[in-house]
Amino acid sequence: MNFSLDVKGSPVYALSYKGKQVIKPSKMGIELKDKHSLTDSFTIKTSASKTVDESWQPVWGEWKNIRNQYNEWAVTLHRDSSNRDMVIRFRLFNDGLGFRYEFPAQKNLLHFVIKEERTQFAMTGDHTAYWIAGDYDTQEYDYTTCKLSEIRSKMKEARSSNASQTSFSPTGVQTSLMMKTAEGIYINLHEAALIDYSCMHLNLDEKNLVFESWLTPDPKGDKGSLQASCTSPWRTIIVSDDARDILASNMTVNLNEPSKIKDVSWIKPVKYVGVWWEMITGKSTWAYTDGVPFGTEGTAAPTEVPSIKLGQTDFTKLKPNGKHGANTAHVKEVIDFASKHGFDGVLVEGWNVGWEDWFGYHKDYVFDFVTPYPDFDVVGLREYARSKGVKMIMHHETSGSVRNYERHLDTAFKFMKANNYDAVKTGYVGDIVPIGNYHYNQWMVNHYQYVVEKAAQYQIMVNAHEAIRPTGIYRTWPNMIGNESARGTEFQAFGGSKPNHTTLLPFTRLLGGPMDFTPGIFEMDVSKVNPGNNSHVNSTLANQLALYVTMYSPLQMAADLPENYNRFLDAFQFIKDVAIDWDDSKYLEAEPGDYITVARKAKGKNNWFVGNVTGVKGGRVSNINFDFLDADKFYIATIYSDAKTADYKTNPQAYEIKKFVVSTKSKLQQWAAEGGGYAISIMEVAKEATKGVKKL
Repeated sequence: MNFSLDVKGSPVYALSYKGKQVIKPSKMGIELKDKHSLTDSFTIKTSASKTVDESWQPVWGEWKNIRNQYNEWAVTLHRDSSNRDMVIRFRLFNDGLGFRYEFPAQKNLLHFVIKEERTQFAMTGDHTAYWIAGDYDTQEYDYTTCKLSEIRSKMKEARSSNASQTSFSPTGVQTSLMMKTAEGIYINLHEAALIDYSCMHLNLDEKNLVFESWLTPDPKGDKGSLQASCTSPWRTIIVSDDARDILASNMTVNLNEPSKIKDVSWIKPVKYVGVWWEMITGKSTWAYTDGVPFGTEGTAAPTEVPSIKLGQTDFTKLKPNGKHGANTAHVKEVIDFASKHGFDGVLVEGWNVGWEDWFGYHKDYVFDFVTPYPDFDVVGLREYARSKGVKMIMHHETSGSVRNYERHLDTAFKFMKANNYDAVKTGYVGDIVPIGNYHYNQWMVNHYQYVVEKAAQYQIMVNAHEAIRPTGIYRTWPNMIGNESARGTEFQAFGGSKPNHTTLLPFTRLLGGPMDFTPGIFEMDVSKVNPGNNSHVNSTLANQLALYVTMYSPLQMAADLPENYNRFLDAFQFIKDVAIDWDDSKYLEAEPGDYITVARKAKGKNNWFVGNVTGVKGGRVSNINFDFLDADKFYIATIYSDAKTADYKTNPQAYEIKKFVVSTKSKLQQWAAEGGGYAISIMEVAKEATKGVKKL
């Protein structure tokens, strides 16, 4: 990394990898709303450096131990005309560079408003980019692959409809942004430790191929209100000539602070099922009644359903719609299924009053998070789940009504603890209320953080959907065990996702933290679940199994309906067996958009699991060996793979299951279809158990 001040006194950095420049000289700085921006006229006041090489153990994760090794250089810049100092702190890792702005408390810089952050990332060529459209409100887009110079022409088709979306530029993209140079160097741009600051997007100057930071504004158009002393998030550049190194990088999480939760014994990975997919597909409803929104009284709407108002509407006097998923009898069936097959938890959505007009009306008092519908027995289900050794998982949809959620938060968390709930899935579907805020501005970033920290006080784990994409904060707050913040499985029921989607998410969204992707769909023809929905899940069944390994998360759902698992119990066995917390991870093969193969060692055991997802048209042959195994142990591998006739559109349920004895000398050549893949469970066994089993 090289740093200098140009002729105007503007800070400039550049980055090289193995002697080749990967970031050309790029300007840095913060433009303020006052007349004295922190962008130029600087002199170097002081600098200091240090070297760090340490290891730490995450509460949960892909590795038992994580090494944190970097060289740090902090330069204090002084702007004489305004008598202001700003520190830029650089940390250079083996796999990349992180830097941030620091604002010491000083007489002439205490409270200040950001007009725009002016951090540049100057590219060395017209790289291939794997990107989603810049948006202040959603990350739920399919990825587009094209040259940087083609982003503008591809922007319209890159944007699909969403419940809340706000674009800002025809060349604006989101981070984490993945790129590949013509020379085969992989570059990833992102941020780490996003705290009390606005989410960063990138806007491309297509003529000069320079990205510049673009922060999410507040309702006034300001990009952030800060009080010194404070810092920006880290801006991160991960670089390698081996795509596997990008996936294996811990730079993002290492740039976050150590855990602030002293007793972490209550934070545990969770494998769960739920009452969810049936609503996503339209088979069931979240609402108890076919309610109507305000202003429809006296119209042709059902006369027995009044305008829904919490605290006034008596739901016991309303006619049930007969499609409500979260009813006691059905939830007991799901609890029974979870208990029988060894799952930890059951998520139930639509249990609480308010779903009749929850979306699209910017309703402030939309949910109270404690009042169940008449057909949902909170106490009875609490005791039934307890008797079956299963934990209930809470659902708090906010409909974007943030003030309402914060008003009810303590009461809602107390209700959870009283009823044996240790984890909550939050949701922020729709525009943010108060109107004018965006999902990713500073005010909302602070809200998401407030919920995580408040939950920690109650020893509650959080899985946030429609929230800001993670930036490694789970190191500091490990009760944040999951996020959505990308295009998840639900979109397969909303028209489908690209068949290579899951070969890109680990290179992008997952670099900041795990995703609650909700895999495990076995019935790809959604019309068989709901005849009124003609969507198709663009995946093979073997691919769905592999996702439990390739899409790392300590929170993993078996998302399909129990009846679909009962049709394929031999394949379902992998979901039952696969671990969700790991001692080690080995990325064996990787190319963004094409394929990922990873092997992981189960926490505290000598069992390994391998997953491969493939996005190559026509399929691909994966080549791996098993040299990660112990040479003096015996193992049996069960391989769940696409059959030769598998096709994600026409024959997605064609799979094969084979067993082999494997050792460190074993090699596997395994074909996988486009949108397909394979999964392997590798169990340590006694020598006697290998008799009669074919060797690989």
